[in-house]
Amino acid sequence: VQLVESGGGLVQAGGSLRLSCAASTDNNINHMGWYRQAPGKQRELVAGITSGGITNYADSVKGRFTISRDNAKNILYLQMNSLKPEDTARYYCNAEWTFWGRGTQVIVSS
Repeated sequence: VQLVESGGGLVQAGGSLRLSCAASTDNNINHMGWYRQAPGKQRELVAGITSGGITNYADSVKGRFTISRDNAKNILYLQMNSLKPEDTARYYCNAEWTFWGRGTQVIVSS
């Protein structure tokens, strides 16, 4: 499975970004997720979603971020609203807890 993220960038605090992850595979993917890693910190789960639409979120993003997917197109999304400087990190797409994209950088300025 090849994963390619897009949609990162620089945004002011309180702003919004939408990340996308395109998955190249002929197989069905059950679980997909977004992770992030800030400098000097461990990679952490941001949000996950199953093919049936069951979602989970890190407490730090609940109510601000929304994960969704288009199963027909194999695209994963992360809508990020009310962004905070502490959301600054490199965001990675994951499939089946095994496959990783190269990430997309998100910088939130105060």
